[in-house]
Amino acid sequence: MISIEGLTVEFGGFTLLNDISFVVNKKDRIALVGKNGAGKSTMLKIFAGKQAPTSGQVISPKDITIGYLPQHMQLVDGNTVVEEASLAFSRIQQLEKELDSVNLQLAERTDYESDAYSDLIERSTTLNEEFMMSGAGNFQAEVEKTLMGLGFKRNDFERPTKEFSGGWRMRIELAKLLLQRPDVLLLDEPTNHLDIESIQWLENFLATKAKTVILVSHDRAFLDAVTQRTIEITLGRVYDYRVHYSKYVELRKERREQQIRAYENQQKQIQQTEDFIERFRYKATKSVQVQSRIKQLDKLERLEVDEEDNSSLRLKFPPAPRSGSYPIIAEGLKKTYGSQTVFSDVEMTIKRGEKVAFVGKNGEGKSTFVKCIMGEIPFDGKLELGHNIKIGYFAQNQAQLLDENKTVFDTIDYVATGDIRTRIRDILGGFMFGGEASDKKVKVLSGGERSRLAMIRLLLEPVNLLILDEPTNHLDMRSKDVLKDAIRDFDGTVIVVSHDREFLDGLVEKTYEFADGKVKEHLGGIYEFLRSKQMDNLRELDSQKKVPTYSEQLKAEPDTISNLSYEERKEQARVLKKMEKQVSEKENQIEQLEKDIAQLEKILSQPEHASEVSLFQKHGELNKQLEQTMESWEELSSEYEKMKSRAGAN
Repeated sequence: MISIEGLTVEFGGFTLLNDISFVVNKKDRIALVGKNGAGKSTMLKIFAGKQAPTSGQVISPKDITIGYLPQHMQLVDGNTVVEEASLAFSRIQQLEKELDSVNLQLAERTDYESDAYSDLIERSTTLNEEFMMSGAGNFQAEVEKTLMGLGFKRNDFERPTKEFSGGWRMRIELAKLLLQRPDVLLLDEPTNHLDIESIQWLENFLATKAKTVILVSHDRAFLDAVTQRTIEITLGRVYDYRVHYSKYVELRKERREQQIRAYENQQKQIQQTEDFIERFRYKATKSVQVQSRIKQLDKLERLEVDEEDNSSLRLKFPPAPRSGSYPIIAEGLKKTYGSQTVFSDVEMTIKRGEKVAFVGKNGEGKSTFVKCIMGEIPFDGKLELGHNIKIGYFAQNQAQLLDENKTVFDTIDYVATGDIRTRIRDILGGFMFGGEASDKKVKVLSGGERSRLAMIRLLLEPVNLLILDEPTNHLDMRSKDVLKDAIRDFDGTVIVVSHDREFLDGLVEKTYEFADGKVKEHLGGIYEFLRSKQMDNLRELDSQKKVPTYSEQLKAEPDTISNLSYEERKEQARVLKKMEKQVSEKENQIEQLEKDIAQLEKILSQPEHASEVSLFQKHGELNKQLEQTMESWEELSSEYEKMKSRAGAN
C-alpha cells in the first residue's frame, strides 16, 4: 500500500534516519517506537507529506487519503463545535453539488443518443454510488456519536470552539479526522488530551472502523489495545516486529542480548587480531600473515549494539515530614460556577500514606477539586487539611508556565534556596540535564524535557502530600517508569489525576470517580475500577452517555436506524453472522443434551441401575440444563429473526 524505499533524513550533518525501507500494508495498525528524538514524529510528517526526506522516496497509490494529527497544530476559531466537526464531510457537500449539476444537465439535454449524454449518465451513476457509499444521509448522527465518544456533551455542540481549551479543541480536530475515514490515519500522541473513557472509546473506534493506522504514543495499554505491529526506530535504522507492544519489549530484550554477545565476541576477535599484528609487525617471516590480518580488519563490518539510554534518571522524593492521620477530610463539599454545579455532597477521607487516583471525563471536576484543596478557589461545605500538611503540586500546565528565555540551570537556581543550591548540578544530572544540557534555553526543550524540568521543583523541599495533575503527559516510557517507582517509594500521601491506566496500575489502592456532579469511591486498583464500571454499564444500558453499539442499533425500532453507511452495513452483516453462529451453537448443545439424556434413560431402565441415586441426580441436572438451553435458544432465535428482518429493510 505504502512503500518506504531508501529513506534518509539528515539535519546539519547529523543523520536521523539512514537508508531505511519497509512497507505499510492495508489494515496494518503500527506503533512507531523509539527513544525521544529517534525520529518517530519526523517519520509521521514524511508519511503526511509535511516534510521531505534528504533522499529516498515514499511510494503510494495516487488516490490514497491520509489523515494526520500532530502533537501541536494551529487551531482555527469561528465555528461551533458541531460545525467544525461537520467539516469532515465537506466531500459529501461537494458530491451533492456535482450530482445536482449533472442531473440538471440531464434534464435539459435532448441528445439522448450522443456519447456526451451517455457520459453524463455514467457520471451520474458513479456520483450516486459514491454518495450512497459515503453514508451521506447519516453523517449528522456520526458527528454527534463521535463527539460524544470523545467526551463532549450535547450542550457543547452549539458552543463556539474558541470557548474551549487547547486540549478540547485538539479533540475536535481528532473527531474531524476520524469522521473523514482516511485510508491511513497518522496519530502523534492522540491520548495526551483524552480521559480514560474517551481513550477506551478511541481504542474501540480504531479497532472496528479505522483502516490503516500508524501512531506514536507513550501509553502502553493503548498501544497494546490498538496495534499489532511495532516498528522501532533506533540509531537511524528500523526494526520491524509483527507483534503488539508488550511482546515487542520481550523480543527487543532478546535481540539486544544477542547483539551484546555478538559484539563482545567480535571485540575479542578484533583484540586478538590487533595483538597478533602488534607482536609480529616487524618480523619479516610473518609479514604476509600480518598484512593479511590488517586487510581483514579493514574489511570487517563492525557490529553495533542498539542504543540504550544509560543516563541515570534517579528520582527520589525527600522523606515526608510527619503529618496528621487524615491529610484530607471532605464533608458535604460543593462547588458551583453560577448556576452550574461541578460537584456536590462530596464525602471523602484520605488517610496518611494512601495513594489514590482521581479519574473521570474531562470537565467533571477533578482539577477543580484539586484547586479547592490548594485553596485557590472558594467552595461550600467542609474541606479540612490534616495537621502539618505540606503540599507538593504538579499542575497540567506547569511545564508551559516555565520562562522560555531562562536556561535549565537558571530555572532551578531561581527557585532553589539554602543548601539545595549547592546540589543543583547533581539534581539536574539525575534528570538527564547533565553537562551542556543544563545550559539549554527552555524554549528549545521538548515537551518531555519541560515536564521533567517542572518535576524537579517538587524535589526542592520536603512535602507529605503530593498532588500530581496529569504528570505523565509528554514523558517517555522510561521516565514514566522512574516516576512511578519514585511515587511508589514515597512515604507520604499521594493524589494522582491521570488517564494513564498503565501508570496507575499497581500504584494506587483507591480510585475516586468524578461523574455527573458526584464523587464515588472505589476500593482497589485502576483495573478493578474499570471492571466494576463495565458491570455498571451493563446494568445501565439506558444511560444517555452510553454510545449504542451496532447490534444495539439493530435491536432498536426500524425507524431509528436508516441511511446506514457502507461501513455500518458491513458491521450489521458481521453482527448477524455472529448471531447466526450463536443460534447454531445452541442447537448443537440441545442436540447433545438430548442424546445424553436418552443414553442415561436407557441405563436407568435397566434393573441393576434403578436404585442409583447419583444417576437420577444427573438425569435431573441434564434436564435442567436442557430447559435453560432451550430458553436461551428461543430468545436468541427470536432476536436473530427480528434483526434479520430489520436489516433487510435497510
